[in-house]
Amino acid sequence: MIMANPVNIKNKKASFEYFLIEKFTAGIMLTGTEIKSIRNSKASIAEAYCLFVDNELFIRNMHISEYEFGTYNNHIPRRDRKLLLNKRELRKLNNRLKEQGTTIVPILLFLNEKGLAKIEISLAKGKKQFDKRETIKGKDIQREMDRDRK
Repeated sequence: MIMANPVNIKNKKASFEYFLIEKFTAGIMLTGTEIKSIRNSKASIAEAYCLFVDNELFIRNMHISEYEFGTYNNHIPRRDRKLLLNKRELRKLNNRLKEQGTTIVPILLFLNEKGLAKIEISLAKGKKQFDKRETIKGKDIQREMDRDRK
């Protein structure tokens, strides 16, 4: 099955706010109306973050709009959703989270070739204010270099 419009919902703030250390791709446990809303690109991961509850990884604060034809079967837009990773990856993430200042942030929500919703998450360390200024300065320099080439 080939998707006509590929869904790529990005968290643009993640790379600005954090140093991304290591990336993982995880499946998401969704209900029927949630996947339909994602296929219509009606989701946001801008304020989302991941946390462990009883050695299981959940994504919290991810907004998936209610499906317009969902009637009484509709889902709660900001509920916690379980992320599906294998045990080795979960153990690795849980051990790395114990380090000071690390967190797990979602980077990209997409549909794979089978039409299943996947989320790319990253182990991240928060940036300080001067690191953010350095990032902005680097982007400005790159933009100037691109203008000069044209």
